[in-house]
Amino acid sequence: MGRTKHTGPIKLPSKPDPKLWVSKMPFGLGRVKPRHIRETMKVMADNRDNLPYALRILTQGVCDGCALGVSGLYDQTLAGPHLCTTRLNLLRLNTMPAIKPHVLHADIDELRRLDSTELRKLGRLPYPLIRRKGERAFSRISWDEALETIASKITAIDPKQLAFYLTARGITNESYYAAAKVARFLGTNNIDNASRICHSPSKTALKRSVGIGASSCSYKDWIGTDVLVFWGSVAANNQPVSTKYMYAAKRKGTKIIVINPYREPAMDGYWVPSIPESALFGTKLADDFYQVNIGGDIAFMHGIMKHWFEMEQREPGSAIDRAFVAAHVNGYEALRQHVRKQDWEKLVRSSGLSRERIAQFAELLARSKSAVFVWSMGLTQHRFGTDNISQVANLALLRGFLGREHCGLMPIRGHSGVQGSGEMGADPFSLPGGEFKGEDIPRIEKTWGFALPRWQGDIVGVSLENALLPDAHERKLKLFYTSGGNFIETMPDPDFVRRCLESVDIRVHQDILLNTSTLADAREAVIVLPAMTRYEQPGGGTSTSTERMVYFSPEIEGPRMPEARPEWRIYTELAAKVDPDRAALVQFKDADAIRAEIAVAAPNYDGIQHLKRKGDVFQWGNAWLCEDGVCPTPDGRGNLIPVELPELRKPEGHFYATTRRGKQFNSMLYGAVDPFNDAHRDDIIVSRKDAGDIGIQDGDAVVAYNRHGVFHGRARIGDVAPGNLELFWPEGNILLAQGRYEPMAGIPEYNIAVVLEKAETYHAFKDTRYVEKRIEELETEAPGL
Repeated sequence: MGRTKHTGPIKLPSKPDPKLWVSKMPFGLGRVKPRHIRETMKVMADNRDNLPYALRILTQGVCDGCALGVSGLYDQTLAGPHLCTTRLNLLRLNTMPAIKPHVLHADIDELRRLDSTELRKLGRLPYPLIRRKGERAFSRISWDEALETIASKITAIDPKQLAFYLTARGITNESYYAAAKVARFLGTNNIDNASRICHSPSKTALKRSVGIGASSCSYKDWIGTDVLVFWGSVAANNQPVSTKYMYAAKRKGTKIIVINPYREPAMDGYWVPSIPESALFGTKLADDFYQVNIGGDIAFMHGIMKHWFEMEQREPGSAIDRAFVAAHVNGYEALRQHVRKQDWEKLVRSSGLSRERIAQFAELLARSKSAVFVWSMGLTQHRFGTDNISQVANLALLRGFLGREHCGLMPIRGHSGVQGSGEMGADPFSLPGGEFKGEDIPRIEKTWGFALPRWQGDIVGVSLENALLPDAHERKLKLFYTSGGNFIETMPDPDFVRRCLESVDIRVHQDILLNTSTLADAREAVIVLPAMTRYEQPGGGTSTSTERMVYFSPEIEGPRMPEARPEWRIYTELAAKVDPDRAALVQFKDADAIRAEIAVAAPNYDGIQHLKRKGDVFQWGNAWLCEDGVCPTPDGRGNLIPVELPELRKPEGHFYATTRRGKQFNSMLYGAVDPFNDAHRDDIIVSRKDAGDIGIQDGDAVVAYNRHGVFHGRARIGDVAPGNLELFWPEGNILLAQGRYEPMAGIPEYNIAVVLEKAETYHAFKDTRYVEKRIEELETEAPGL
């Protein structure tokens, strides 16, 4: 992988730099921005019943929020303490008391009146629960009875009718590994994880382009790179501590470029609370915004490469790192011919950017000696997500931005546990340390001591849809076992998802709290199992950050849910109930034993067995993967991949729509108003030009609709690329199409074409053929969106 070791945290400059200030007005008074001090005080008040425990979590545990890898209050990138409102908001999940019995056992319709935010505030799950068909409330059940009920169902069905899913809710590598092993022990390959709906295209694309499934570089490489590009990523909102890295990069002279349809205020300027200068006056983060159309990134990148090849024709070596390409890259001529055939007019129309703007960015990269490309769901959540990422890899390979300091490809994760999920094998296409194919299968069979099922497992979306198959079908989903997750609020078409969940015989929710999916009916029973948090897990646990840092998070002294169990142990106890004669094959004495086995099963993780104390950490693959341009591909070279331009046609008056995040952590909402733009959850962000064209004023009642759903909201005029709309997630999911997956990585499509109208117009004509005609135009003219 890489030879160079990470050199540890660096210090921030001590002197201020007024050139980077957003405003001379202290604390951003009068501006729309997060109020960090107010938020901190609120969190302290929320946790006042367990404040000492909360402080121990913050100072001893590894952050259970984003995947930056903050251990205690420190990380491996910058010296000094780091703390953000995302982590503070999640704190209450670990310190709150149990749900009161009269609430927990209330009539199910009483609970269904609550949204997920209200359900979350009820408290922790105290003991196992069951709600059988026809019952109006959950009743208490013993652990033995719960596991016996689940085990009896597993033995009665075909293993293909069983599916597991693990979210990234503070779940440790140990739990992912145990689940992956137990699933295969029980005969099923239907096991998936939260990366399926965020970064699965990143892994797929990086594997085919450069042979890796994770970030090639470290966060330290941001600091001092010539250009830091955020592509479809709003790190300031989703990974707030990263703003400190951006601040440090700016102080080193790095240019920060954001490529996104919406000029996200969080990336324009940010008040970093733990840097006095920034806390007072703010920091200008982005040097420029390139506001592409939704789905227009491939066209934009074709344009960049087309301009490079034109530069090369005029002056060889002016745009392409020819030495790097010759030594380390395949497919140059095929890509060059493919890109040269692209039509400039089509690239401009599809990207939404002028030829001049595309050339400007192309020349900036051509002049740069180093660059780091960071991306997130703005690139991945498309039906062509893998091609999006392959295009990013093409840019990096052509310029040699790989395998050295201040260069790299970084799919920035949003959850602290999710990088390790596939690496531990909790994925239908993966096994610990490899893929579900070839020599990796017998290798893992030798390590585990039992044969693996050889059929291909399903991604979670398909598993859910399989619940609607006829009862006799071999893949009819009859038992769905989910650790965390709320599919009603994370998947497209919530009504369809609810129907799928309610068509399963037995649904098991292993979790720390209730959510709206837990309350859905089942054909036979819903079973709820109370899990420990990562801070309660005996023997501690590990998590893997975006930059491949494997951190040890110790067990932290504090109050406990008396009947909650470690997630990894629940899986092994279930396996023992199903097959007691072979149970020893999947039993672990303790968390140390799991880590010892991980080190054998996943060779990159050799070192995890030595993590035992607070602060212990190692980085698998070292500072840079593909160091010196040598990739872990069969021939050691990276692959340039010609990518086709997706069709994005739409008729006049129709829009591309996508979803964005506000004051939330993934699907968990923490406020009704976005602190960066003052928008409400039902606001639809529309450009001033489009609003003028269709006669909409700021604050008008509007309707966005298509054949999949209708969204009633308010117009919020904002700096978004014309022809594009931004809605909040998950509220906007009602407009999304179910069953539309990216063919290579299986991620659902989270972008759609819609009609936007004044509410009065929509309601005036909704009983005529007007709406149907508008939808028909949309279906005819905008295939695939």
